[in-house]
Amino acid sequence: MTTTMTTQRLTMAQALILYLSRQYVQRDGQQQRFFAGVWGIFGHGNVAGIGQALQQFAAEMPYYQSRNEQAQVHAAIAYAKHKNRLQTFACTSSIGPGATNMLTGAATATINRLPVLLLPGDLFAARRQAPVLQQLESEHSQDISVNDTFKPVSRYWDRLYRPEQLITALPAALRVLTSPAETGAVTLCLPQDVQTMAWDYPAALFEPRVWAIPRPRPDAALLATAAQWLRDSQRPLIIAGGGVHYSEATAALRAFVEQTGIPVGETQAGKGALPYNHPLNLGAVGATGTPGANHLARAADLVIGIGTRYSDFTTASQTAFQNPAVRFINLNIMAFDAYKQGALPLTGDARATLAELATLVGAYRTADDYQAQAAQYQQAWDAEVQRIYTLEHEPLLSQGEVVGMVNTWSQPEDVVLCAAGSLPGDLHKLWRTRDPRGYHLEYGYSCMGYEIAGGMGVKMADPAREVYVMVGDGSFLMMNSEIVTMVQEKLKVTIIVLDNHGFASIGGLSKSVGSDGFGTKYRYRDADDGLTGAPLPIDFAANCASLGAHVITARTRPDFVAALQAARAIQDRPVCIITETDRRQRVSGYESWWEVAVAEVSADPAVQAARQQYEAARQRQRHHL
Repeated sequence: MTTTMTTQRLTMAQALILYLSRQYVQRDGQQQRFFAGVWGIFGHGNVAGIGQALQQFAAEMPYYQSRNEQAQVHAAIAYAKHKNRLQTFACTSSIGPGATNMLTGAATATINRLPVLLLPGDLFAARRQAPVLQQLESEHSQDISVNDTFKPVSRYWDRLYRPEQLITALPAALRVLTSPAETGAVTLCLPQDVQTMAWDYPAALFEPRVWAIPRPRPDAALLATAAQWLRDSQRPLIIAGGGVHYSEATAALRAFVEQTGIPVGETQAGKGALPYNHPLNLGAVGATGTPGANHLARAADLVIGIGTRYSDFTTASQTAFQNPAVRFINLNIMAFDAYKQGALPLTGDARATLAELATLVGAYRTADDYQAQAAQYQQAWDAEVQRIYTLEHEPLLSQGEVVGMVNTWSQPEDVVLCAAGSLPGDLHKLWRTRDPRGYHLEYGYSCMGYEIAGGMGVKMADPAREVYVMVGDGSFLMMNSEIVTMVQEKLKVTIIVLDNHGFASIGGLSKSVGSDGFGTKYRYRDADDGLTGAPLPIDFAANCASLGAHVITARTRPDFVAALQAARAIQDRPVCIITETDRRQRVSGYESWWEVAVAEVSADPAVQAARQQYEAARQRQRHHL
């Protein structure tokens, strides 16, 4: 007897969109759609394929129109981050510049371990039309396009030359996207003629599919060893990273901390793992860390990294941990990260692993005086934060004061978002996080331009929360186009633009390496001395208003507080608050260090002095094997 397979005749693009609309994820018994929609800008490389399919299946898969292809990827990964990687978007573009505009977004996603599906148009598979508009030609191969540049920044990459290849490519792509350990950018390159080709697809391909998100456990013997190391330690310290949030382990972490009395330092991605005022939460750790977190890190005899990849900011360029006998235990879903720092690797889900480790350590608890020391550090730091919040700097506001006013006047469940410049360091130290979802920093790639698009993505992920985007003038000028998209979608995000007349963060870094802020200020070109003329007359308020935002300008503390109050009442469009800040008034580094190489030879005495300081600081660096 023969069996006839039920098929559905669709174009490749139609089959792709229909398949994506039927994908679900499930963790801890909770199920939800994986793709919230598709972002896209159409061109000749995708308008007749993906564009037509999105129009045909509009009821199954929402389409969102962006203004910049990079921005749409940022919005997608911000959405995925806020959703703890359980939902995301697909992003489509035409071939050529539309595709490569998404490249920065792909790198941002993969570096931050966040899922996003990229669908760039590609060359004609038939090739007879070549060279088509926007084609990169190679005299050595006809099997290459600009989309090959996505390979090193994608966790999975494929080019589909035939419509039936979709049948095997899509499950492979979803396996990676939904994997807690392997996720990142996934790129499927779609030749524009293949997008429009029809095929009799198996109807089973479009049955709803649920991808189970597992909570894998580490090896039992390694867990037992980790428990013994903990019981033997006198000055342990937890480094809480983004994996605490992604595995929804904040409650498990708090229970473990209160059981054992182990203090916690937070990475950028891990901030909010504990409430800011918990007596064992030392706050930020590393190059942008607090004094207490960094003092305890230097003396720690055991460091337990939970969901962290140990970036150079977290390790203060490998100067943070100075105890000669220090050992590391890493709880991480990704083996690559679990083995870092020569650690005992507990490769598994953070929440599940913490629960098992808590049972194994039994009655172990750090000494009362050690916990008291951590609590004193926490209280002293909170007093320092309050001092910076109320600095009353004149004539211009300081950046720390602006952070303080936003934090004070926002609600605990509100979200602050940032990515680049000097703001991330100040926010890491100063923001009092009261809700685990209240702090959203993209600091794996620290991508200038992420902020406004990212804020839109968070608002779409959680419409009930107020979202505050804090952005310097440099990042604002790089990418503010999605203000228009927020107007179109009637999304309320409060965007706080800090006008400090240039690249203030790198200006400060330039001074620290002896270069006196060269090339970092927004000034007219002087005929003799370069960019040293009068400040450029950039009207940020007019810029934002022209894009459709409600605009408020604030110069003084009362002005700024009034602006925050007025902004909260507006709910149908973005609000931009423009304030000028003093780039010279900075928050201290508090004994931390970050390695930036200084010129080994120079005629400038300032550079020579900076090199001496650099050489001295490098002496503290360690290999942890």
